[in-house]
Amino acid sequence: MRLSKYLADAGIASRRKSEKLISDGRVQVNGMVVLEQGCIVNTEKDIVLCDGIRVSGQEKIYLLLNKPAGYLSSVNDPQGRPTVMELVKDIKGRLYPVGRLDMDTEGLLIMSNDGEFTNLMIHPRYHISKKYQTLVAGRINTAALQNLAQGVGLEDGLTAPASVVILEQRQKSTLIEIEIHEGRKRQVKRMCAAVGFPVISLKRTHFGFLTLGNLGIGQYRHLHPQEIEGLYTLATRD
Repeated sequence: MRLSKYLADAGIASRRKSEKLISDGRVQVNGMVVLEQGCIVNTEKDIVLCDGIRVSGQEKIYLLLNKPAGYLSSVNDPQGRPTVMELVKDIKGRLYPVGRLDMDTEGLLIMSNDGEFTNLMIHPRYHISKKYQTLVAGRINTAALQNLAQGVGLEDGLTAPASVVILEQRQKSTLIEIEIHEGRKRQVKRMCAAVGFPVISLKRTHFGFLTLGNLGIGQYRHLHPQEIEGLYTLATRD
């Protein structure tokens, strides 16, 4: 791992500020001052000091958050809007959302400081399924359901087939469950709008085999080791 990334992952400073620490001669690897930015460290064996204090790799954290509407799935926001980081501020260390939910979308969001894990979870080639409870305007018809299930033509191409089930028909709206395996930006909203039934509200209820269970809105829990292993298995299966 690059030395600057190792320092950042350990919570010493941001990547850019870590590079400054290196260039200022404040970082040592195995007793030698390191000045070059491209230095690679063995995270299992090398001894890294910053200002004479040993740096240890940050413990890996994996959270499942029940995200409320009104929060950005982002580490920070230049406009000062609330982010999901405010909901996990009692967790020490740097955390990042694994993928995104729109600001007005609620439900299951994973957060972690494990970059390799994050890449596996969000990379489109791994096709991890996600389920959404989706309230759409109007009483959805059979043709729209078939279109959603078979694939919808969007500006960025045809969507993959989806699983769609009606949960509740109301007088002026319909609650449906949509299961998709892709992760395009605002995909469910765009799919529903394309078939003539725009989304009123959206909640992600499943990520692979994970569910919200009895987790309250705005609450989080740590993933169990078996769940982490299971997610790795999902992402790396043939």
